[in-house]
This record gives sequence, C-alpha cells and structure tokens, in this order.
Amino acid sequence: MEHPRSEEIRLEDVLHALSDPMRMRVVRTLAEENCELSCSVFDLPVSKSTTTHHFRVLRECGVIHQIYRGTAKMSALRRADLDALFPGLLDSVLAAAALQEGRLGGDRG
Repeated sequence: MEHPRSEEIRLEDVLHALSDPMRMRVVRTLAEENCELSCSVFDLPVSKSTTTHHFRVLRECGVIHQIYRGTAKMSALRRADLDALFPGLLDSVLAAAALQEGRLGGDRG
C-alpha cells in the first residue's frame, strides 16, 4: 500500500480528503478511539467499493496509515505527522465537525 512520506503530505490534499462526510466519519472515529482499527469496524452507509475508495483517499493523502495484521487491514490516524505539519488543523477540524453535528443533529453521511 502506498503511503506518502510525511514531507510529501500537502495541505490541499488533506483538506480535500476531509471535505467528504464519509471520510470525516472515519477520521472522527479514529481520533476518538486513538488506536488502530480494522476497516470492518466502520459501518458506512455506502457500498464496500465506495468504502474502499474513501480509505484509499485518506491513505494516499497522508491522513491515515494502513497496515495488514494477519488478514485484517488496520487503519490509524497519522496525528503526529499532521500535527507537526499543520499545527492545530486536525483539532480544529474535529472540533468544528462536533459543533456542526450538534447544530445540525447529525452528519450528512
């Protein structure tokens, strides 16, 4: 699986990845759990192929890291890289998403 090196992560790619409600749901879950999670944990209301696409976008832009552990594909947030490159960005986006959820009564995904 392709993962960008930390110095290759670009702000516009990260913002693009975070602009999708399904991908934000994945990122929020990973941030809340603060650990590696199997892709099968995520119950997204989209097809399996679309779920795979969302994880690929997040991985290729550097938001998550994925690794196989046996037959399970595990995902983890690349918080340290993102915080070092874009201080405060992830916390701000996660806080804004939580406020929006409270204001609108749930996410769009």
